Amino acid sequence: MTIQVKVKSDKLVTPSYENVGRRTDEKVTLSIFDTVTYNTNFSVVFTFRAPTVSNGVLERSLCRLLAEYPEWAGRLAVDSEPPCSPVILLNDRGVRFIEATSDCALSDAVPAEGAPTPDLLDLHGDKQQDRTSAAVEDEPLLQVQLTRFSCGGLAVGLTVHHLVADGSAACLFWLAWGRAARGLLSRPRPTLDRMQFPPRNPLTIEFEHRGVEYAASAPVLAAAAAAMHSDTEAVENIVIHKARFSANFLRKLKAKASQGVDAVPPSKRPYSTFETLVAHLWRAVTRSRGLEGHVKTHIRISVDGRRRLVPPVPDEYFGNLVLWAFPEATVGELFHLPLHRAAGLIREAVAKVDDRYFRSFVDFSEQTSKVVTEERLVPTAEMENRVLSPHLEVDSWLRFPFYDVNFGSGPPDLFTPTWLPYEGFLVLLASPSGDGSVDVLVPLLRERMPSFKEICYCLD
Repeated sequence: MTIQVKVKSDKLVTPSYENVGRRTDEKVTLSIFDTVTYNTNFSVVFTFRAPTVSNGVLERSLCRLLAEYPEWAGRLAVDSEPPCSPVILLNDRGVRFIEATSDCALSDAVPAEGAPTPDLLDLHGDKQQDRTSAAVEDEPLLQVQLTRFSCGGLAVGLTVHHLVADGSAACLFWLAWGRAARGLLSRPRPTLDRMQFPPRNPLTIEFEHRGVEYAASAPVLAAAAAAMHSDTEAVENIVIHKARFSANFLRKLKAKASQGVDAVPPSKRPYSTFETLVAHLWRAVTRSRGLEGHVKTHIRISVDGRRRLVPPVPDEYFGNLVLWAFPEATVGELFHLPLHRAAGLIREAVAKVDDRYFRSFVDFSEQTSKVVTEERLVPTAEMENRVLSPHLEVDSWLRFPFYDVNFGSGPPDLFTPTWLPYEGFLVLLASPSGDGSVDVLVPLLRERMPSFKEICYCLD
């Protein structure tokens, strides 16, 4: 159904420094991990059944917490001093805070079992989901929308700028906001030093990063994408399906994949839920696309560096700390080799993105900062192309404790990303049922979705 939302209030809220001293620095320089990631916003929605806490409690606790996370209340800019790096100005311009109402029931507006639809765009402040250019001056880096429904339920829509934080850091902030709303201290405190990744001396570039994290300039990429697909036509022809894989199905799938684990390096441990399910999805999506056997296909998989760097970086690190693995095969190989071989390709690719790889990337960025400019290299993490076929991108949010976010009335009934029409961009989520099942958001071209639905639960 179409959601009718009426905005009651739209304002900027700023940090409250009652209990936390204001930081003395005026700006935060973005790290190389910030600048290599997606230069765009991402939005999510939490829903809570009645009774819920008041908007006033949520606003006041947010303001108190912003004193510890002043980046959210700042603005993106380019430093006026050499080397003119991208920075976050800690100017307390504020977070956009919207209060809204809807005459319909929450369960009608956001069905727990359904996939995201365009209606979700009315539940968070930023509807420009396809924006990829540099942030405009004075754009809020965090936008909050509280929507009250006729049943007493509440939707909390959040839009954050990816250059400020990755999914792990954003989730920790939301958890801290929940504690603040309940009158609890924010513990542990965030780790805010983005400059803790110095290059080695001498620089040691052990891996190829040109063509991996960086590629040809945006105009070249955009032109290639435009030649293949019209953006408007693609969006209209993309549908999103939420596939739920039960705990029982996952056990059977893992058992099948692990039958051949002895033949696959780097270890003989059974394949994880992630490795097995992504291998299964890679094969199912590729088959549903109807691609020729000689076509090469890869998956772009986010790899969090917090536990991979030596020594490990605290989980409370606030910023971006992600690089990517790219398992690759031909379509024919995916179809003719057993499941465990596809899972093995994923395991091998992810294992290679280790401490040595992260350090190599740091050194590469230090050595080639001028080359990147001269060659007009840009990050490959871009959202220009609406259709990823023959490739996939997979974001796993299975380990993020979204259902621990509690503003005082209990955990959310549902957590979901917003409507994101990018063909082949899969998101893995823990099911709200809490029974070990996994929900996967699968966007495909409309004509390919029936085939995917037919084969996605096949174990053969």
